[in-house]
Amino acid sequence: MNVEFEWFNFDPEIDFHGTKTLLRQLFDVDAPLFDISGLADLILSQPTIGSTVKVEGKATDAYAFLTALNTFQHREHKALAGVTKYIAERAQTNPSLEKIPSLLSGDAHIGLVFSERLINMPSEIAPPMYSMLLDEVEAAVEDKEPYEFSHYLVVSKTYHEVESTLEMEGERKKKKAKEEAPLFYFHPEDEVLREHALVHGSFAYANDKETVADSKRAFHEMGVQAQGYLLLIEAGKFAGAIQAITEYLGQK
Repeated sequence: MNVEFEWFNFDPEIDFHGTKTLLRQLFDVDAPLFDISGLADLILSQPTIGSTVKVEGKATDAYAFLTALNTFQHREHKALAGVTKYIAERAQTNPSLEKIPSLLSGDAHIGLVFSERLINMPSEIAPPMYSMLLDEVEAAVEDKEPYEFSHYLVVSKTYHEVESTLEMEGERKKKKAKEEAPLFYFHPEDEVLREHALVHGSFAYANDKETVADSKRAFHEMGVQAQGYLLLIEAGKFAGAIQAITEYLGQK
């Protein structure tokens, strides 16, 4: 069965529920820390920046979305201010991300990129979404709209496969298993974007509990330990990064 994917601009009258659902998925266990409804409303208030992917026409919920918000332009917006504060705090837990808090607290116009899709969506939908975002931002800048970013900050997720904490004995064994677990990407394009990033790195969720892994088994003997992931890309390198993910994921 062939599935036809369609790309649409955000529609405030249609896309609130779908956008909110995907934002909750993106922030995982930390989603309750934010005003997700307010963030969804802000995203929908700029319908010409970013896109959704649907499979049964415009009137249905999005299966994927990608957009960018100007952190400086919307610094007084309560929902976005909560997200940027959270990102700055979590970034401080990883030395690799030390540049991010100062950038967010300064006068830089950062394009905060939110990208999420349902688990069964193919990664090949990502390059067109990023390409459209770049085109839309360039057109907005030409129209003197506030999208002339110095950097793009991509909010994403990674995970480790870990042994069930229900079956492990002793704190030492749990710690060793976590340290040795390889890192996996929910979004394959992040593997390419990191090669173009000024900084990148993972962080533990504030609401993370070891028992969470047991509720997200990848295989019957393994669990999934999700964590947040940030990529900071200089605006001048963003087009090259998008070209690289387009080539990596096989799009022409």
